[in-house]
Amino acid sequence: MNDHVTPPDRRLDRRIPLGCAASILLREGRSVAAECIELSVSGMTLHAAYVPGELEVIDVAVMSPGAGLGRPPLVTRLKVTRCHAIGGGRYEIGGAITQVVG
Repeated sequence: MNDHVTPPDRRLDRRIPLGCAASILLREGRSVAAECIELSVSGMTLHAAYVPGELEVIDVAVMSPGAGLGRPPLVTRLKVTRCHAIGGGRYEIGGAITQVVG
């Protein structure tokens, strides 16, 4: 009998395409404009003119997709798992959400 339990594959989480405005909140108080391309329970994909370090943890604020809803942004802590150039000085950043901050 095999007692080993395989952890769930996080890529199986349903990913919701968004295209919402977002900001990468840097430690020194600066922010970098971004676009949240997709969001799931466990992670997100961003497009931004920012190159994070390998496994860097960044704070990301994702604005509400509905204009005029008056809702505060979703603020998460994201552990970067991938980053590649998409052209025009922009990068696709993917990562795992480690904490919902607000």
